[in-house]
Amino acid sequence: MTALETGCIIALLLACAALLGTRISRRLPDHHLSTDSKEAIKLATAVVGTLSALALGFLVASAKTAFDDAETELKTSAARLVLLDRVLGQYGTETAQARERLANVVEARIAQAWGGAAGEALATRTLDDLGGEPVQKLLRVLAPKDDVQRLLKTRALEVSSAIAEAHWLVLETGNEGLPTAFLVVLTFWLIVIFLTFGLLSPYNGTVISIIVVCALSVGGAVFIVNDMAHPYGGLIYVSDEPLRIALSRMGRS
Repeated sequence: MTALETGCIIALLLACAALLGTRISRRLPDHHLSTDSKEAIKLATAVVGTLSALALGFLVASAKTAFDDAETELKTSAARLVLLDRVLGQYGTETAQARERLANVVEARIAQAWGGAAGEALATRTLDDLGGEPVQKLLRVLAPKDDVQRLLKTRALEVSSAIAEAHWLVLETGNEGLPTAFLVVLTFWLIVIFLTFGLLSPYNGTVISIIVVCALSVGGAVFIVNDMAHPYGGLIYVSDEPLRIALSRMGRS
């Protein structure tokens, strides 16, 4: 289920809970909704409301931090790609094949993560190909002729290893989202709150409209948290501009 579908379902559940609350309130005996009863209900709901607000606020902040970290990691990887290309250029003409393969890896990453239909055509590529391991294989077979080339080879292997490590880290963390159990509990809390809203509110168009807008807002918050947890997909995603800039600067020396 996508983040947008999850947000829409939660918004619908909350709106339905509020409408259900209004229907229940009209069928309850008057003493069930006396002033004292309403005060007790409000106090009990306040506890759940505080927990829900704290959970949602923490989740939004955490999702934003994860999204910013992914963006920073992408820029770092782009810088390392340009650096690796420069190091290979300094090594000599023997690295021409490795530099070409490196450019192909960058193009494949862009197409896979941001290319839409073009990315689907790359689905048959192995994860190793996209991680830069073919480039490392070409680097390992290089035979340095002097100390300068030996140092450049060592440096190239270090940078390529860092790039590959960042790629695997993205793959391992890219599918993280809200845990199902936590999402179910949070949704239950929110349903209780909105059911209480309907129970204690007068039944008129203005109140119903405001409650529906609030339900959409909460569903939107859940959508943002879920979508930003997948920074390389969905509607809110990290821009591929750093990789495109890196690709345009590769192979110039």
